[in-house]
Amino acid sequence: MAVTKRTSGRKRTTTLQAPRLDAVDPQDVRPGDADRLLDRESHDAESFDGLDLSDRDLEGSSFTECVLRGLQLGGTRFRGSRFIDTVVLDSFAPALAAPRTTWRAVRIERPRWGSAELFDAELEQVEISGGKIDYLNLRESQLTDVVIEGCSIGELDLGGVRADRVALRDCRIGTLDVTRADLVDVDLRSSSFDAVTGLEGLRGVVVDDGQLALLAPLLAAQLGIVVA
Repeated sequence: MAVTKRTSGRKRTTTLQAPRLDAVDPQDVRPGDADRLLDRESHDAESFDGLDLSDRDLEGSSFTECVLRGLQLGGTRFRGSRFIDTVVLDSFAPALAAPRTTWRAVRIERPRWGSAELFDAELEQVEISGGKIDYLNLRESQLTDVVIEGCSIGELDLGGVRADRVALRDCRIGTLDVTRADLVDVDLRSSSFDAVTGLEGLRGVVVDDGQLALLAPLLAAQLGIVVA
């Protein structure tokens, strides 16, 4: 039986809880009308392939059971948009503006994103696999049942996030920022990091022996311990 601990009002157990993901595979989608890709529009069971949506305003849009494939999203504005039961494949965005968005039951494969601003967002049952992201800003977001796998991320900003059942698997991370993060059942094993900012925010994560050895000098410096 797992032993429950309480820290800052949140339950933490000695048994790691893995992310709970359902398969996301929209069926019977029909080709969408690119001219209807406007702000505040709702799209259900539609597919959009190979479109250049650079600098388009899609704020407040909604995509439910959709397939978004090969989209150019440089400067596209998604503030407040919703993605539900949707697949996003091979997207390209030098700068992706998607703050305060909702992502629920979403599969993202092979993203090529430069600066991805997803701060103050809600991610639930989200899987991101493959690809390369220079800067992924999830600051102040809510993450529940999220898996990021096989990604190269220059900087992953989890400052102030509230995360439950999150796993980073086989990722290469340059800088991980967990300043003021509230993490429960967050699995960092098998991923590599060059630097970690906000070490106190690591409370609630699981690391492997190799990662602990890399973190030891940073933890010693944080606690004022001199190793001679």
